[in-house]
Amino acid sequence: MDEKTTSRDGTPLAYAVTGRGPVVILVSGAMSTGGTLAPLAERLADRVTAVVYDRRGRGRSGDTAPYAVDREVEDLAALLDAVGGDAALFGVSSGGALALEAAASGLPVTRTAVYEVPYADHLAGGAEREAAYKRDLGQALAQDRRGDAVELFLRLTGLGEEMIQRARQSPMWPGLEAAAPSLAYDDAVMGDGLLPRARLTDVSAPLLAVVGGASPEWMRRAGRDIADAVPGGAYRVLEGQTHMVEPEVLGPVLADFFAG
Repeated sequence: MDEKTTSRDGTPLAYAVTGRGPVVILVSGAMSTGGTLAPLAERLADRVTAVVYDRRGRGRSGDTAPYAVDREVEDLAALLDAVGGDAALFGVSSGGALALEAAASGLPVTRTAVYEVPYADHLAGGAEREAAYKRDLGQALAQDRRGDAVELFLRLTGLGEEMIQRARQSPMWPGLEAAAPSLAYDDAVMGDGLLPRARLTDVSAPLLAVVGGASPEWMRRAGRDIADAVPGGAYRVLEGQTHMVEPEVLGPVLADFFAG
């Protein structure tokens, strides 16, 4: 991240710009930094100007208490100012929920695309599961049990216990624990975990909801519901893809949407 701007509450935000064409800000999901989306930015760079940034509390960006989702929307407002005043947004997973909220809030967003925002309307017991996660995550972070917080998140994503224990023994675990407090931020962005249908009607710019054909049915239906809730929304399935979508598959679809 070689650029810096400052959000309304004084929080420094680190970002990087690559490519040429219409400007698109890429919003990462939970336990991720702007660097996580750098491979996708490279795939977009020949047709759009891709901006990746570290969300507050991550990477080279700062943080300012108390947290509120509105502060992250203000972060995007600061980035929009820094890159020319308006831009498109792309968000992946919970970062997609943030992108949708920013677009609905009236920021100068020209287009919005999201990939697999995990709204749990069609997940059996989804609302109850989200409520239990919110409660247990809050307790773990309040007691500074960062490893337990990371485990809770990994279970929420469907990772098996054996894989979680392997992750605990891996070199990446200290980094995951360091990022654990930001899990509360993504949890706040997701709200009650259900699709905010009324709020999405405030998204006026064109929208594309993308999902993977190999992802669970409830995830695909969530994407369809997002597209249906936003006036003029469109829906696209990438055959063979999962939540860990391949940049070389997603990139051309997004480039067509943003540069088209």
